[in-house]
Amino acid sequence: MSTQETPKKERTFVYSLARVLVAIGSHTIFPIRYHNRENMGLDAPYIAISNHQSALDPLILAYPCKKYEYRFVGKKELVKNKFIDKLLTNGLHMISVDRHNSDLAALRQCLKTLRDKQVLAIFPEGTRHQTDLMAQVETGTAVLALRANVPVIPVYIRYKPRFLRLNHVYIGKPMDISDLSAQGLDSAIVDQLCERIQKTFWQMREDVQRK
Repeated sequence: MSTQETPKKERTFVYSLARVLVAIGSHTIFPIRYHNRENMGLDAPYIAISNHQSALDPLILAYPCKKYEYRFVGKKELVKNKFIDKLLTNGLHMISVDRHNSDLAALRQCLKTLRDKQVLAIFPEGTRHQTDLMAQVETGTAVLALRANVPVIPVYIRYKPRFLRLNHVYIGKPMDISDLSAQGLDSAIVDQLCERIQKTFWQMREDVQRK
């Protein structure tokens, strides 16, 4: 059977080590409480999306899911160094993307990840430096989700990791985007999904603030 027909199920040493370190850190110096972990119980393929505040967010996002090793989308600037490239690409399954140009190779790789029944993790804000939560949602995230037509799980990380201060991570229910996917793929539908993602995170934040 060809590689394209057989999904990769391997677990890398680097990913396993990262999970151990997050487990230790989230129970000690950077405490984290995960809410609604059962929402990550569905079978792949699906896309996990999260707001982006720190370099540790990919590990924080992936930790609650023990069933799969996530494939992350990250900016290509992270892999300029050969050692870092191997660490992130081979060890942590990162798919590097050129944020400033149409990166068709990265898009194909992301779609293949989902066809192979794996989980893709994306930060739709595209940067850690937005002025507000999901102030801008990258259209590439919406294009990918619409083309793949798989469930999208929103994950709201409330704070940056804080030394000895509890952080909260809220895992939302899967977003069903089949109504938008059924309408085809054009700029209006892409914008609608970007807006839906934005409103989903705003609602999650509002629900948290009410508690």
